[in-house]
Amino acid sequence: MATPTQSRRLLRPLLYTTAAAALGGGILYYSYRPRNIPGSSAPAVPPPGYNEGGTFAPPRFPAVRTREQQIADLKRSAGVRNHVEKASTRGIGALFGSHAGRDDGVVGEREEEAEVYDLLVIGSGATGSGIALDAATRGLKVAVVERDDFGSGTSSKSTKLVHGGVRYLEKAVWELDYNQYKLVKEALRERKYFLDTAPHLSMWLPIMLPIEKWWQAPYFWAGTKFYDLLAGSEGIESSYFLTKSKALDAFPMLKKNGLFGALVYYDGAHNDSRMNVSLAMTAALYGATVVNHLEVTGLEKDVSGKLNGARVKDLVQEKNGKKAEEFTIRAKGIINATGPFTDSIRKMDDQRVDEIVAPSSGVHVILPGYYSPANMGLIDPKTSDGRVIFFLPWQGNTIAGTTDAPTNITQNPIAGEEEIEWILAEIRGYLAPDINVRRGDVLAAWSGIRPLVRDPKARNTESLVRNHLITVSDSGLITCAGGKWTTYRQMAEETVDEAIKLYKLSPGPVTHAPRISGTEHIDDAATLDGTCQTHQVRLLGAHGYSKTLFINLIQHFGVETEVARHLTESYGDRAWTVAALSTPTDKRFPVRGVRISALYPFIDGEVRYAVRHEYAQTAVDVLARRTRLAFLNAQAALEALPIIIDLMAEELKWDGRRKDVEWRDTVQFLASMGLAKSKLSVTRKDVESGRAGEYDEHERKLYSRHDRPADTMESDSKIEPGHNPVVGKDSPANK
Repeated sequence: MATPTQSRRLLRPLLYTTAAAALGGGILYYSYRPRNIPGSSAPAVPPPGYNEGGTFAPPRFPAVRTREQQIADLKRSAGVRNHVEKASTRGIGALFGSHAGRDDGVVGEREEEAEVYDLLVIGSGATGSGIALDAATRGLKVAVVERDDFGSGTSSKSTKLVHGGVRYLEKAVWELDYNQYKLVKEALRERKYFLDTAPHLSMWLPIMLPIEKWWQAPYFWAGTKFYDLLAGSEGIESSYFLTKSKALDAFPMLKKNGLFGALVYYDGAHNDSRMNVSLAMTAALYGATVVNHLEVTGLEKDVSGKLNGARVKDLVQEKNGKKAEEFTIRAKGIINATGPFTDSIRKMDDQRVDEIVAPSSGVHVILPGYYSPANMGLIDPKTSDGRVIFFLPWQGNTIAGTTDAPTNITQNPIAGEEEIEWILAEIRGYLAPDINVRRGDVLAAWSGIRPLVRDPKARNTESLVRNHLITVSDSGLITCAGGKWTTYRQMAEETVDEAIKLYKLSPGPVTHAPRISGTEHIDDAATLDGTCQTHQVRLLGAHGYSKTLFINLIQHFGVETEVARHLTESYGDRAWTVAALSTPTDKRFPVRGVRISALYPFIDGEVRYAVRHEYAQTAVDVLARRTRLAFLNAQAALEALPIIIDLMAEELKWDGRRKDVEWRDTVQFLASMGLAKSKLSVTRKDVESGRAGEYDEHERKLYSRHDRPADTMESDSKIEPGHNPVVGKDSPANK
C-alpha cells in the first residue's frame, strides 16, 4: 500500500504536467481561436439577382435630398420660405417632427419654433460628421455645415491607420501613465467598431517591426503581446515573430545587414476621406441636414447672451459669379468641430478667449507601390530624431510618414522640401542599399495639420492633452477638439451626451429609418431607441458588401477586375450604382467604365455618382476626396483634370467661366499635393497636348520617376561597334 509521501510524489508531476498542458492549450487556443474578420462573412444583404421573368433586379437605394433642398431646410429654421422651398418635400426630415407639409405661405410663430434645429454642428470632418450621425440616430434634429468639403482638412490627410497606438502603450508602461493606458484601451475598442460598421472602407493590416539586436526580440515580443492582450475580443490576429529569412521573404525590400528578425502585429487601415464622406451621407439619410461649401460668417445670440444660431453664406454661388446670399440658421445649441480652425470659431463667440489649439504639421509622401509589399506595412519605432515613421501600402501605392513639427494654420498647407527629404532619408536607412530611393519617386506629398489642444482649465496651460477635449463657453458653445480618427465615434458620443445635458434636448427612438440597405431585409431602426447606437450603425455601402462582391459586379456590368475591386472597396454595395452610371466602352471588354487616368482604376461613373449622391461641388472634391487621385499622384490628377471638369460641367450645368475658375482653383490645390511649381501655370491646352509632362533638367531630377529613355544597348545594335551614330563609347547605356 502506497504511503502518503509516495502518493504525493506520484501526484505532483501529474499535476504539474496537467497544469502545463492546460496553460499551453489555453495559449494555443487564444492564439489560434476562430476570429470574425470584418468583411469576410456573408453580406447582411445578398447581392441582387434575377427575378422569375429572367430580368435583373437591381437594388433600390434611398437617395439623399439635393443640396438645394438641404439649404432650403436651413433657411426654414429661421422662418424663411419661398415658393421653391414650399414645393420641395421634407422627405426623411418629416420623420423628426417637421412641419414641411404646410403650404399656406404663412410663417407663424409655432412653425418657426418647430423648424429650429436641436443642434447645429460647424465643421464636417471626422468629428463633425460623426456628431451629426450620432445625433440623427438619437432622433434629434441636427444640421452640419462645412466651409470647404467633407474631410477637406486634417481628416483626409491622416496616416490612414485605425490603431490603438503601440508607441502610446510603450509610454504608458515606462511612465506608469494610466491616462495613456486608458487612451490605448479605448482606441482598441473603437478600432473594432470602426471596422465592423464600414468593412468596405477599412481592413486589418499586418505591420512589421524590424529587429536589429537579439535582445530587442523579447522586448518587442512582450510589447506586441501586451497590445494583443489589451485588444482582447476586439483583436483579430495575434502578433508573431519572423526569423531573418522569413522577414525578408515577407518584406524583400528590407536591408539584410544588421537584421536579426521581425515581429508582426495587426492594426487597421482605411480610406479616410471616403470614410468621412460616407459618415456625412449616412447622417443625411438618417435625417440630418448636411451642406458643404457653406461658410459660417458669424454667431447669433439671444438677449440673455446665449447662442441661438449662426449666419452663413453659400460659397458655391461665389464660384458661379453671383453674390453669395447670407442667411441665418436657428438652433438650440451649437457645436464647434472645426479641427485646426477651432479657435477662429471660439473667437467668433468671444474675442477674449485664449487659444487652445497647438497646430502640428504632419507630412506624408506617396511612393510607387513597388516600395512595399501589397499586404504588409512597416513601422520604424526609432528614427534618427526619435520619432516614429510608418511605411504602408495604400490604394496600390506606398505611403510614408509622418513628421511632427509646429506650424501655422492655413487651409491648404504645403509639404516642405526639408521634411520630404527627411522622410526619404529615413526610408533609405531600412531599405536594401540596391534600392535607390529618389526624390523623383515621390508621386505626391502633403501636409496635414494635427490640432493638438491645451486644456484651458489646466494649471499648466502649456501642456497638451493626449486625447480629445470638450469645453463649453459661457454663451453655450460646445467645442470638441483634438483626438484622432480612430476615436471619432467616441468623441461624437461624448459631445452629443454633453449637448443633450446642456441644451436640455429630448432624444427619442427613430421609428421610420430609411432602408439604407436598399432592401426590406434589414430594419435599420431596430436598435435606435434614443441612446447612442453608432457602434452598430452600419454606414451606407456596408450592408451588401463582401470580399467577393466585385465578382458579381464583373459578371453583370463587365467592368475590369481592378476597377471592380476598387469600386466595391470604395463604395461597398453602392458600387452597383456607380457601375450603372459608367459609360459603355463599345468594346468586347471591358463593357463599362472609362478610366479618368490610365494609371489608376478610377472611372467616369464615380464623377457622376459624386455629384448626384455625395454633394461634390468642385473638381477638387472629386479628385481629392471622392476619388483619391490627387493624393496618389499629383501629376496624374493634373492630367485627368480636363475630363473631371467636363463631366462635372455636364452634371452641374457649368458655363465657360465656371470651368475656368475650376481649372485655376484645382491647379493651385494640386500645389499642396506636391505638384511641381513649373506646372502651376499650365493651361488646359498644355495638358491635352501632352506638354504638361515635360520638365526642365532640374525638375526632371526632382519629379521624374525614371531616367531619360536609354540609348540602344550596344549588344542589341545591328551596327558594328564604334560606327553606331546613336551609341558612343561614353554612352550611359553602355556603363
